[in-house]
Parts: sequence; structure tokens; C-alpha cells
Amino acid sequence: MKVTVLLCLCSALTLVACACKKQEPQSNPPSASSENATEPVDSADSLNDTTATAGSMASTVFQWPQFHGPRRDNVSREMGLLKQWPPSGPKLLWAAKDIGEGFSTVAVANGLIYTTGNIGADTVITALNLNGSSEWTAKNGPAYKRSHPGTRGTPTIDNGRLYHENADGGIICLNAATGKTIWSLNILERFNGRNITWGLAESLLVDGNNLICTPGGINAGIVALDKNTGQTVWICDETRDKPGYCSPIVFKYKGVSQIVTMMARSIVGVNAYNGKLLWRFEHITPYDENINVPIFHDGCIFVSTQTTGSRLLSLKVRGEDVLVKQVWQSKLLENQHGGVLLVGHHLYGSCRHTIRGPWVCLDINTGKRIYSELGIGRGSLTYADGMFYALNHDRTVALVRPSPHTFEIISQFTIPAAGRGPTWAHPVVCNGRLYIRHGNFLYCYDIKSG
Repeated sequence: MKVTVLLCLCSALTLVACACKKQEPQSNPPSASSENATEPVDSADSLNDTTATAGSMASTVFQWPQFHGPRRDNVSREMGLLKQWPPSGPKLLWAAKDIGEGFSTVAVANGLIYTTGNIGADTVITALNLNGSSEWTAKNGPAYKRSHPGTRGTPTIDNGRLYHENADGGIICLNAATGKTIWSLNILERFNGRNITWGLAESLLVDGNNLICTPGGINAGIVALDKNTGQTVWICDETRDKPGYCSPIVFKYKGVSQIVTMMARSIVGVNAYNGKLLWRFEHITPYDENINVPIFHDGCIFVSTQTTGSRLLSLKVRGEDVLVKQVWQSKLLENQHGGVLLVGHHLYGSCRHTIRGPWVCLDINTGKRIYSELGIGRGSLTYADGMFYALNHDRTVALVRPSPHTFEIISQFTIPAAGRGPTWAHPVVCNGRLYIRHGNFLYCYDIKSG
């Protein structure tokens, strides 16, 4: 079954929700697949790690090195997971506390688990081992304590380094094994950027040697930094909008590599090599809550937000130019920040405003609603081994079989009530484990079959 995904939000929050200035020539262009590629490209070889065991058999070690996984499609490629859970839920392997308050989910790479949280007056990045014990912590600026306090962005791991952006624009690059600082800067200060109502929420994107971020300045909407030094590579100065709460994606289609994200009032595509604005499509929502990350699929871009609803845009490439045209728009799926998954030709996600229930299935080709059901109430989801792992806002986790006919719950359970606030951090499946973050706590469940 072909699976792609609409990325959500905020790196794990958020409800709460370019004529370009080219700097130095890019020494190594962004990594990209073949000339006719039509799928998102992996941003670095280090995002997929296959290691051989001591025996004659080789085993794959799965990584989840950034928000929504290696390909930013929110899909785990591993197999052999439980198809049904005991009534009390899968086995709880461990619970880690004191990771700080926040809505960030986890990244998993090279035997460590990374997340962020407010601890005292600081934004703190924590690295845990696979037993849930802390290996190191590092600070990245002040804690976000305004409306809906807590961290937003999830760390990105690439080639032994960790990259993170805090809610006030502070970007830090750390040694992922030790937590030692390599470089740091503030994009709001360097690029005269503009913060937004509930704080910056993007999870940084590595594209080849470039680190992509969105300061949302009048003359610097989207920026590429050298991931090794933090120096500016290019600036897109034509977007004009403030930032959205969105995390960007990168893909190559008909010879053009582009970065796509949502700004505060628009969807934009930017040339990944030089930052030139390729296209802009207006998408206005109340309070500028453009949170969910766009999905690229079969020459089209899909987005979904609350109130304004969902759109499908087609891309037409003419040389180095790209034109966009709306295929359809629908308010039948208004996903705020839980993410939407595409399985086959059907889109699945929860809706903020609906009559028959928040879980909605749409036909991607037409926008027609297939069903709308209560399910477990509004929430987020991820995909692994033919199943959805759904998490509602009140600690309920469900194993759901994708179906264009009904929201088919196979098993469900409730995580402990120790954490505070809603469960907005997106669930993660990696190496036979299910990670659920709630406030100051991280829970790790065994979901491996046998």
C-alpha cells in the first residue's frame, strides 16, 4: 500500500495555535534523487541506518532522526509489530520524567532518544538512552512561558549533530553524542525576523549541507544556513509573510528541487539551490494558524488547516519555473495540528469542526468525504506496519486499521495521568517501540510482535 503523509504542524505543538539574496555559492547542492523523481528526497544518508549483526544475518536498525521520521512522511518502514494489544495496552517498558514541559515529540538516532522541554527558566534538550535514563542535557535559550507554555520544535539529528530551534528563534547545533555546543545563533536577530502569537514551532530541515529555517522577516522569509558553521547560504526575500507554525519539506519534481512550507498567510515553494521564490498561494486562517506541514504527492501539494480547510494544488514545471493551480478545496477536513496521513487514494485525519465526528476520510483526487466518525476524538497519528497509531488530546491511544469505510479501532488504552495539559505531542514508532510524550513525561511501550 503506498503511503505518504501530510505533516503536521508544529513540530509538535501547536494549536495554539524570494527575488532572492544569494550569498556565497553553495559548495554542495542539496541531496536529491534522480532527475525525474516525484517523491520527497532523504536529506542525508545518515537518516537511514542499516547495520549488520555479528552473525550472518543483517538486521535493519530503524532511525527516527527528525520530526515525522527520515522522510518527513510520518511513516515507519518497520514490520513485525503487534496487530492487537492486550486490554490494558502494550507492555510499558519504562517512563522517563523530568524532561521538562513541552509539546515536542522525540527523535531517535544512534541509540539515543532526543526531546526538549521547559525546565525552570530554560529551554532544555535532553538525550536519553534506550532504557530511558538521561545521558546529557543542554540549554537552548529561555523557556517559552507565554500562552500554552512549553517547547515546540523537535530536534533534528544529522551526521552526528543535533539541530534545534527554540520558540524565540534561537538555533543551536550540538554534538549529538555529547551535547557539546558547536555553534548557535538567533534567526530573529540576524535576519530581522518576526515572532508569532504562540512562538516559533518549526522543526529544522537538513537538506544536503543546508539547514532550512523560517525567520519570516520582511526581507528574509526563508533562509538556508550552512549546517556546519551557521553561516548564511541564501535568503528568500520575496515571501513577505510572517512565519507559520509549519515545518518545511523538500522534494525534487521534474528536475526542480524545492522547499515547501506554510507561512502565516500562504503556502510557498522555494528553489532549494538558491532560495528563489518559485510560487506563492494565499491560504489565510484565523489567527494565522497554518500549522500542518504540506505533503507532496504525485505532482501535487496537499495542505489542511482549521477553518479554511484542505486544498490540493497541482504543480506545473516549465524549465526552472513552477506554476500552481488549485485542484479542489474542502472544509470537510479542517485539521488543526494533528497531521493527516495519505494511504492509497484516501486522506485520514481528525477535524476541529464536524457534525458526525472528528475523524474524517477524504478522496485525495476529488476532496469528497468518504466518512466522518467519532473515533477516539480529536488527536494526532502516525503509521507503521499497516496500522495507524492514534493519540487523542486526553491520553487515549488507539491502534487503528486504515479503511476507507470506517474508523476501525482494533485496540486502545490510556497512558498514566502523571503529565499535565493536553497530549499534543505526536506519537512515534521506532524499532518496535511506541513513544508517547505527555508534558514532563515520556512513555515507552513494547509493540514488537513475538
